[in-house]
Amino acid sequence: MNSWFDWLDNNLVYFSKKIFPGLARVAIFVIFFWFGALKIFNLSPAGPLVETLVSATTLGVPFASFYILFGLYEMAIGAAFLIPGLERIAILLLLPHMIAAALPLIFLPAISWSGFLIPTLEGQYIIKNIAIVALAAGIGARLHVVKKAE
Repeated sequence: MNSWFDWLDNNLVYFSKKIFPGLARVAIFVIFFWFGALKIFNLSPAGPLVETLVSATTLGVPFASFYILFGLYEMAIGAAFLIPGLERIAILLLLPHMIAAALPLIFLPAISWSGFLIPTLEGQYIIKNIAIVALAAGIGARLHVVKKAE
């Protein structure tokens, strides 16, 4: 019985290692490209939250312009994760996006929290970004180290 479980376990681990890079890239691409496109066409359910955050942080940019640029930025993140060789750029683009995406948890608590450590649906939408960061870290961990010229 134990050998059957070991065989299954080993094969699942092998299969997971084999499909992880591609699956992670596609998952991040789908999320960012799709959600970015929704913003460009003003169809995203996140629109009111983003507009409230932009107003609260007084960026001084007209929201309509910001929102389209934000959507394009998300689409660029997704595309960069999908294209081999652009992973480092994708991760660099992802970092400020994840910081900005977390801001409503601090600046818009009435929208993000219904009680102490009880997120609203919007708060849950933001907190799930931890999984995106983990996927990006997994992709980054598989990149080759660039050696510095001495």
